[in-house]
Amino acid sequence: MNDWFPEILSWPFLAAGSFFYLVGSIGLMRMPDVYTRMHATSVSDTFGAALLLIGMMITAGFSLVTAKLLIILLILLYTGPVATHALARAARYAKVEPVLHKGEEGSSSKL
Repeated sequence: MNDWFPEILSWPFLAAGSFFYLVGSIGLMRMPDVYTRMHATSVSDTFGAALLLIGMMITAGFSLVTAKLLIILLILLYTGPVATHALARAARYAKVEPVLHKGEEGSSSKL
């Protein structure tokens, strides 16, 4: 294969990972409470990091760098959701209540 093929193949992963981080950042600023903010950032953080690291692994080829990136990916895939869960439990323990918006009257009975 040519030298440019891994570079072209990795760009969609890098762009998608950057997009997920951007969406997570917007969600962090726009969401109303701690629980929805954690959800927006944790999902985008885990998926964005995975896509970025996969893009870097494709660029690096088969080498020791790829093995190190794979180890980092596995650690992030495990610790990200665990940390988010711990933060949510700590917020719940501190009696932080979620923001619940009430819809129009009678809207729950309509289908």
